[in-house]
Amino acid sequence: MRSKVHIEVLGMKTKKVFNLHFNCIACAKKISLLTFLFSFFHVQINAEELSNRPEQSPNIIFIMADDLGWQDVGFTGSKWFETPNLDNLASQSLVFNNAYMYPTCSPSRAALMTGQHSFRTGVYMVPVLEKGTAENNIYSRWTVTHENPMYSEFLSKDGYKLSHIGKWHLVGPYPDKEQQYPFETPLKQPANGDFSWLPAHLTAKIQQFYPIGRGFDENIGGSFWGDPARGYPQGYRSESGGYRAPFNNPFIQTKDSDEWLTDRLTDEAIDFISRHKKRPFFINLNYYSPHRPTVSRSEDSLQHFLDKPGDPQTGQGDTDNIKKKTNIAAYATMIKSIDQNVERLIKYLDENNLRENTIIIFTSDNGFNSFQSVNKNLRGQKGSFYEGGIRVPMFINWPNFVKPGETDMPVSGLDYFPTFMELANIDAAGLVLDGDSLVPLLSGNKMPERSIIWHLASEYKNKPATVIRRGEWKLIQYLLTDEVELYNLDKDMYETNDLSSSNPKIVNKLVKELAQWRQQNHVPVPPNAVVDSPEQPQSLR
Repeated sequence: MRSKVHIEVLGMKTKKVFNLHFNCIACAKKISLLTFLFSFFHVQINAEELSNRPEQSPNIIFIMADDLGWQDVGFTGSKWFETPNLDNLASQSLVFNNAYMYPTCSPSRAALMTGQHSFRTGVYMVPVLEKGTAENNIYSRWTVTHENPMYSEFLSKDGYKLSHIGKWHLVGPYPDKEQQYPFETPLKQPANGDFSWLPAHLTAKIQQFYPIGRGFDENIGGSFWGDPARGYPQGYRSESGGYRAPFNNPFIQTKDSDEWLTDRLTDEAIDFISRHKKRPFFINLNYYSPHRPTVSRSEDSLQHFLDKPGDPQTGQGDTDNIKKKTNIAAYATMIKSIDQNVERLIKYLDENNLRENTIIIFTSDNGFNSFQSVNKNLRGQKGSFYEGGIRVPMFINWPNFVKPGETDMPVSGLDYFPTFMELANIDAAGLVLDGDSLVPLLSGNKMPERSIIWHLASEYKNKPATVIRRGEWKLIQYLLTDEVELYNLDKDMYETNDLSSSNPKIVNKLVKELAQWRQQNHVPVPPNAVVDSPEQPQSLR
């Protein structure tokens, strides 16, 4: 039997409201007790902070798909997946041809929200994916604490109304177990369909790590979940997969009109805009889609892609294996659904005269999942530090401000925080930010050449390594062996030819830069690492 509890949380700056749905009355009674406790958790907002916001602050809608590969959209070269609305929007935007994230969602989202490298947050990988021993790894944290400020907190203080919609993944299921760091074993998560963690997550103690504890006014659907199927005991094998209603997500209020998760999350975005259109708003629209499980949007859409000839250049849909063709066809319907929902969003903005002062950013949190998609043009996939795992689609759109076109300047998820601060005219002086504002590029100017660095101190698809891209060169330095690989991405995007032995000067230059970077920033490495890091904390040696 289902029972609903409506909870109003007074916390951080104003009243927060979210709805919870449970499959048993006993659970509902337990949660009801917490409603009384929440009334004591109230911090007044500083009214002066609201009055200081710029009169013409732009609205910002940040749309991030989950596990959407670099060429899983038309505007980056796919001829098989169908994204006409995104392609049209991209044609009116600045498209970033060399946009990067981390290889998996946890470090990407942590870097994006904090503007800080993985070694500062302790989030190197999705914790439950990590392999190997404690001697060869620094196992990842899951929860990003208040030691690492998030851009949403500063936007909120400046007068923005903020909504987080969709995947969060920046709080662990058991934050109390993350106190003793470093860890001897990787962190774990509850089984699918297990909601025993939920009562604790509704307390102020853990809500501080949720969106409403980090400056957002609402949280729709965000928790520690990495995929929407976790609400079902069968997980990926469930018919719904969390994409078809009922969603079984305790942070999404069930509605009779519910049908498809991506549609519902877009409904929430439009509803939030309708309630806050007279003041600056920021929407963090983090779709769960097209992350596994692969669930087709409809039979008609599935059949359309089953009948569609594949693309031999990318390999997308190009298979005679019916099981594989059905899987990627279903994946294609999920991408098409995202595209259609972006169209809905744009239409609402146009109809309400909000388009001109609304910045729209579209991207993905990492590369494609090889269980769902394929790309013969890139080596690697989600979880890998090769291009298939870290290169993502990206564009920024702002009518009458951002000149449509393309840029080959390498950018990363670390750049969003400083970009948002400059766009909102917020002084971020004194903050430790590892990225740079992209506003010069948006204005048609150039940025000085710089290095993009990934520090991946735990093992998943690859052994622990530090990776650097500078100009056309990309170097991978393995932490446990000091072995290196060197690729010229301008000539060899697939990373076929390791040029380290024939380019010793470039190797030495980049290795030296990495060593200096680790030393200057006190970057920890695994205990068995052989690379030079004398400033490494004793606890991690």
